[in-house]
Amino acid sequence: MKGFPEEQPMPNITVSIVLHKCSVADIAPLLEGLQQDQHVLRWVVVDNGSSDEIRDAVQAMGGVYVSAGKNLGFGRGHNLALKQLAGVDAPYHLILNPDITFDADALGRLASVMDSHPEVGLVMPKVLYPDGSIQYLCKLLPAPIDLVLRRFLPGPLKRITQKRIASFDLRDLDYDVPAYVPSLSGCFMFARRSVLDAVGGFDERFFLYMEDVDLCRRMLAVSRLLYWPGVTVEHVHQMGSYRNRKLLLWHIHSAIKYFNKWGWIWDSKRTEINRATLASRGQLPQI
Repeated sequence: MKGFPEEQPMPNITVSIVLHKCSVADIAPLLEGLQQDQHVLRWVVVDNGSSDEIRDAVQAMGGVYVSAGKNLGFGRGHNLALKQLAGVDAPYHLILNPDITFDADALGRLASVMDSHPEVGLVMPKVLYPDGSIQYLCKLLPAPIDLVLRRFLPGPLKRITQKRIASFDLRDLDYDVPAYVPSLSGCFMFARRSVLDAVGGFDERFFLYMEDVDLCRRMLAVSRLLYWPGVTVEHVHQMGSYRNRKLLLWHIHSAIKYFNKWGWIWDSKRTEINRATLASRGQLPQI
């Protein structure tokens, strides 16, 4: 007697990727994974570099290719993708960097986590470097001093302030345990589409850098942000602003915009959120 056929998962995820100066070889494994993922309903590539080669590859794999015509930046590029996906009936949307790779079941497992936790608007998995070491991408909401200490102090002085830096980076967080945290990295943002739409997507005043922190803060006002180590992804993490002067200037420019928006010294909500996170270390009951 033949058994029943295995039930296929219902596609319930859309994905957006924003590219700038990438080759097909750089992104082919990621695109092939999206093409084969049965949980992905539709995926969009916004090309800030407008490459015919990438357009042909994306379309051949069944993705939606959008030529931006110019470099729109990170947040505005993803907002353009979200407009392309308007009307697509999918409860979850993944904002994805092109330098990420993950196992075939990763997205389905994250969708299941979101199904089980309706209070969560955004989830990020454990993110590793290619050598297997962990990337500390759970953070507090930044104050100006945090960015100055991490970026501009010389080595000897950094050692003096390492406790403050470690606190901002949540280095004491148990990265093997789920946690509610106030800020998650933009390299892999698995979002509830209704929450993403409710806050209006990315603030397009941020061309590059700090747009993910700003988005997290606005999503935090209407939902919980969850770090979920039950799923692991790999991220090359170029950290371009540490090596490129132009990118560093963009980072500074965005930081000024961020603190002009949310407050430089007096930001009582930031203080309240960060103190609560440190008091609990963000830890959840066993899930």
